[in-house]
Amino acid sequence: MRIVIGEDDALLREGLALLLAAEGLDVVATAVDTDGLLTAVDEHRPDVAVVDVRMPPTHTDEGIRAAVRARRTHPGLAVLVLSAHVEQAFATDLLAGGARGVGYLLKERVGRVEEFLEALHRVAGGGTAVDPEVVAQLLTRTGTDAGLERLSAREREVLGLMAEGLGNSAIAARLVVSDGAVHKHVRSIFAKLDLAPSDEADRRVSAVLRYLRAA
Repeated sequence: MRIVIGEDDALLREGLALLLAAEGLDVVATAVDTDGLLTAVDEHRPDVAVVDVRMPPTHTDEGIRAAVRARRTHPGLAVLVLSAHVEQAFATDLLAGGARGVGYLLKERVGRVEEFLEALHRVAGGGTAVDPEVVAQLLTRTGTDAGLERLSAREREVLGLMAEGLGNSAIAARLVVSDGAVHKHVRSIFAKLDLAPSDEADRRVSAVLRYLRAA
């Protein structure tokens, strides 16, 4: 796996590079600002870009905007965005740009090496990974989406795990239920959210976006 890192904090940037190299992953370039990040992506064509949400010069949303731009220019690029705080609007912006191969994690998750690497590999494989803390806050802050209000407590729990990026088997393992039970819950979620039968992966993305936007 070829990786570019965009992070202006030198300690975190070098720590990430060392961690990933120790796992046998190829960090082909690092960047301290978005111009350097976009140049590195153009030059090295990595599989994944690991990007800080807040980068110079204003430290607001440069990183997320650069990630969206990089994915538009290089559609096969997976992006894992890191943030110091829960900012679910940024997660929604990233997912809305095409939710396959994207992730949004709190920086504290990097210290939990196994979780961080699991999210990185999931994103590189075309999946999604949203930090459980973001999802936990959304569980208590969802707005007035009528479809979401029709969901049962268990269905909301399943949708929350879908928002983290878990597939049906992983959800079943987390909830200690059968795959068939999860499949029924997912189908019920689609029906209550009025998501017409089509590609199931796209419906999962649509359901998660509804969930995130309701916060």
